[in-house]
Amino acid sequence: MARRGWLAFVLAACAVAALPWLDTSAAADGARTHRVTIAALKYVPESLTVHRGDTVVWLNDDPFPHTVTAAGAIDSGSIPAGALWRFVARRTGTFGYVCSLHSNMKATLTVE
Repeated sequence: MARRGWLAFVLAACAVAALPWLDTSAAADGARTHRVTIAALKYVPESLTVHRGDTVVWLNDDPFPHTVTAAGAIDSGSIPAGALWRFVARRTGTFGYVCSLHSNMKATLTVE
């Protein structure tokens, strides 16, 4: 039973440690953090508009890996199940991205 308690503690600590990455409040320099959830073979939201300098965090809630890939602009590599990946939007434009492992998964990131 003590082992289960320890595991629950570790998982809770990891969740708390991840919270700053998921905060959507404005930083001191005005940059914001936005969240995209990967679940059920979809990016949610499928369309997101951010400002240059903002951070976007993709959280993989599926039980298998995914990528965030826009040729020449965004490349997360493989994001394991349960993991997150963050990206600072430095270049303006509209970027259609896909999961290179699941070609039916598509979304758009617009950076103003």
